[in-house]
Amino acid sequence: MTISEVKQVPVGVSARHIHLSQEHVELLFGAGATLTEFKPLSQPGQFAANETVAVYGPKGSFPKVRILGPARSATQLEVSRTDAFSLGLQPPLRESGSIEGTPGIRIVGPAGEVTVDKGVIVAARHIHFHTSDAERWGISDKQLLKVRVGGERGVVFEQVLARVSDQFALDMHIDTDEGNAANVNTGDFGEIVD
Repeated sequence: MTISEVKQVPVGVSARHIHLSQEHVELLFGAGATLTEFKPLSQPGQFAANETVAVYGPKGSFPKVRILGPARSATQLEVSRTDAFSLGLQPPLRESGSIEGTPGIRIVGPAGEVTVDKGVIVAARHIHFHTSDAERWGISDKQLLKVRVGGERGVVFEQVLARVSDQFALDMHIDTDEGNAANVNTGDFGEIVD
């Protein structure tokens, strides 16, 4: 295999985080509040916000969960399976945005609180592809891929969902449980093998 044929993708390990609707931003931070950028993320226009919230499940809580911006149409908390155990929840493995039939959570901010009746997921591992990258490698939206990561605890991640858009930048997202199991860190690379 030549270097040009290697389908190498950068890996990002996502810690627990929350996306909020604008309505919930204002309920939690005050009327007219907007999210402010702490640092940009790998996807164009996306950012980690300065703002954080506390989340409370039936069994446990996390006092400082980072909000990712900008505001979305629906509030969604993304956790690892280990986080879910700590909260006392059993969220399903889902693609981001697919929150029907998922558990809810109580969210507390400096100006108020809100309880949502759905929105907690364990995010399915996925790769964001810019349309040009997907076309170059013959990958289609929603295709399931295998990605090999090397190192001392090298693994092949199966069932990696391809998400293709001209709004995306090439990046694979796994959660902290997956990153820890494979000893993979943000900035490492994986290779699409199937």
